Amino acid sequence: MSADAITPVFVRLKVSLLRNGLRQSGGRKAAYITSAVFALLFAALQLIGLIALRGHAHAESVVVLAVAVLGLGWAVMPLFFPSGDETLDPTRLVMLPLRPRPLVRALLTASLVGIGPLFTLCLLAGSVIAVARGGAAFAVGVVAVVLALLVCVALARAVAAANVRLLTSRKGRDLAVLSGLVIAIGAQIVNFGAQRIGASGLGELDPAAGILQWVPPASAIGAVHAVGEGSYGLAAAQLALTAGALAALLALWSRHLTRLMTSPDGSTLPGAESAAKERSSAGLGRLLPTGRTGTVMERSLRYVWRDPKTKAAWVTSLAIGLIVPVFNAWQGTGSVYFACFAAGMLGIQMYNQFGQDTSAFWIVAMTISSTRDAYVELRARAYALLLITLPYATLVTVLTTAMLGDWRRLPEALGLSFALLGAMLATGAWTSARFPYSIPQEGYKNVAPGQTGLAWISIFGGMMAAALLCAPVIALTIWLNVSADGDAWTWLLLPAGTVYGAALAAAGLKLAAPQTARRLPEILAAVSKG
Repeated sequence: MSADAITPVFVRLKVSLLRNGLRQSGGRKAAYITSAVFALLFAALQLIGLIALRGHAHAESVVVLAVAVLGLGWAVMPLFFPSGDETLDPTRLVMLPLRPRPLVRALLTASLVGIGPLFTLCLLAGSVIAVARGGAAFAVGVVAVVLALLVCVALARAVAAANVRLLTSRKGRDLAVLSGLVIAIGAQIVNFGAQRIGASGLGELDPAAGILQWVPPASAIGAVHAVGEGSYGLAAAQLALTAGALAALLALWSRHLTRLMTSPDGSTLPGAESAAKERSSAGLGRLLPTGRTGTVMERSLRYVWRDPKTKAAWVTSLAIGLIVPVFNAWQGTGSVYFACFAAGMLGIQMYNQFGQDTSAFWIVAMTISSTRDAYVELRARAYALLLITLPYATLVTVLTTAMLGDWRRLPEALGLSFALLGAMLATGAWTSARFPYSIPQEGYKNVAPGQTGLAWISIFGGMMAAALLCAPVIALTIWLNVSADGDAWTWLLLPAGTVYGAALAAAGLKLAAPQTARRLPEILAAVSKG
């Protein structure tokens, strides 16, 4: 079947999928309409802003960077939102008598239907208007908009086709949970960039724009500006680069489609390799203590690696715990004490320990018959957390200190971090037993309905208690820093904070153990609710 024959069919199919999806429920229709209105409103405001930028000395730098970021968004969208468009999965068409090349053209045309392409079109049109000078530039701008839009869509499709086996598997759905991490990191980078631009002006963007104007799809917008400046050879090269990128993406997409439609799904083949990996992973147990302590530590570490919600929480904490102190130190506005943020972010992982097990906690509950059993269980979970947190908090503190060049304060910053970590282990163990709540396994919610109050008490109440418990170390730090001869003794804060934090953690585990043993039925009911 030719592309001319199947293209209208695929366009109608895309429209039908959108329409039928909205018919499933009123809530879904309301969410889609609301998101569409906000997206289009934002696109209109961006278009107006880009038009207002016309004639500005650094307009080219702004629009080139904007289009480059837009292209990056199209590239990562299929990885973090694989369920957002059912047509991203070409394996649904494997049984149909379709050849890859006509299929690529039909899918590319159908991909132009939707809010995303319309939003992209508005941004590209505004970018052309912002930099075009003269009729020739506007004529080239029409070609540039078409090429850039097709590059964005083809990029998303090629990435989706290359990773379709992953995106339709459980690991692919787990990957989508990490999208919050990308948003958090991106927000920090944007904030940092905005502060730099606010301090130095838009001229800060020129070096980056000079490089990105040769990276498709931004190179298409660079060609429009080049025509306006009379650099026709430069414009031809940039347009040719964009067209070449489009041809390469379409060829890559076609190649992956051919492989998908002619090769068997690896999930249907014998899992000998995965079984071998499973057997080899037993080496982790050999590095841990024997008995119940080692078993619990290994289980906790496996949760961090395998469970989507636990993995997302850990990765987000690791990233933000590094970004906040390092970015502030990079800007020259930070302090070595910001490194305590790393210990604080990871210390939160001690809260709601049993809720992380969800309904599987009943297996753990069957092995707890005394306060001693509960104590060993909690202690082993704390050990597993410390196995990651201690070296990480130390690394972040040393890195922040090195960036600021304030090595004199390294011992006190480490002492404060270790004291805070010990306090959070103590309060986390106690609130895990006293205020457990369930974490739903499906969707993006981290608290089961009706348990939000418990979550607030557990996390924020525990954090406030941890801050109060750290007050002696904080007071000692302040006293040594304001005393006339206190600088000579600030090194004592490292051993003092370490010992104090260890004592707090031990005391918290001792207090939480009888609570855990006595409240096992209530804990099991609470964590199994979701």
